[in-house]
Amino acid sequence: MEIQIRGYEKKDTKEAVAIWNQVVEDGEAFPQTELLTEESGDEFFRQQSFTGIAYDTDSGVIVGLYILHPNNVGRCGHICNASYAVRKDIRGQHIGEKLVMHCMQKGKELGFGILQFNAVVASNKYALRLYRKLGFVRLGTIPGGFLMKDGHYEDIIPHYHVL
Repeated sequence: MEIQIRGYEKKDTKEAVAIWNQVVEDGEAFPQTELLTEESGDEFFRQQSFTGIAYDTDSGVIVGLYILHPNNVGRCGHICNASYAVRKDIRGQHIGEKLVMHCMQKGKELGFGILQFNAVVASNKYALRLYRKLGFVRLGTIPGGFLMKDGHYEDIIPHYHVL
């Protein structure tokens, strides 16, 4: 499988929403609790500074996506934030790594200077390993900062990377 990443288009909505909603339903990584519909998903993906769509070049099937947007406004507007989602049945094939690397380059192209993750869940060992590999800096731990789907609280570990 060869993966390429391009900008979001309306035709991507159904597949992108399905992948996004898988992560929301898992309740282990995204802070969102409400699922996207095709209508709300299209609006959501279009509102971002950039939504990247990872697809298999042979089949055209969407395998993952990311959203990139400012983390704050004004004097902190040079810091961006992102979220990544990979289709559940094909995780573990370095698609997430491709998404993060593309996102870092796109953030720089868009004029951002820092990529910050506010809430990396401490039990998300794959994300933590990837961010360490890519040189992200851990900012400490926020105890009980994330409400898991089963009702218990997990620590979160904010990270940043200078672009």
